[in-house]
Amino acid sequence: MTRVPKLTLNLQFPAAKAYPGHKALLPRATVASWIKAALFADGELTVRFVDADEGRTLNRTYRGKDYATNVLTFAYAEDEDDPVAGDLILCCPVVEKEAGEQGKPLEVHYAHLIVHGALHAQGYDHEVEEEAQEMEALETEILGTLGFPDPYGNDGDDDR
Repeated sequence: MTRVPKLTLNLQFPAAKAYPGHKALLPRATVASWIKAALFADGELTVRFVDADEGRTLNRTYRGKDYATNVLTFAYAEDEDDPVAGDLILCCPVVEKEAGEQGKPLEVHYAHLIVHGALHAQGYDHEVEEEAQEMEALETEILGTLGFPDPYGNDGDDDR
């Protein structure tokens, strides 16, 4: 029997007043289930849902990019033997805009980005094509187990 990783989750929603519908879609148990599906080891994560100003400030401060982005991951493990620890920052207006542009329900896009961020917190990346393919395959598999469609729209018949 495979051991299910333990998750310590700190959920923060300072953007709740501006985005109450988002908070309603993201109860603690739901967010925890998405993260647990993506964890390969015990983890301690904070998930924070922010507005565009905070998202832009964090992206500019830590990545040198002066715009709000959908998800930022701050991973704190220094090597693979360290416990999974990190902060996932999701920018509500960016996620909402992207979901609309992609014709996806907001919940589906949040699930994808939370799984994506949880994988980043464990050291996965997509800067190199081979790593990007591995990460996308993991995301697709994890989201499939959660009942969500392939976030990249692959139908399985293409060669990428």
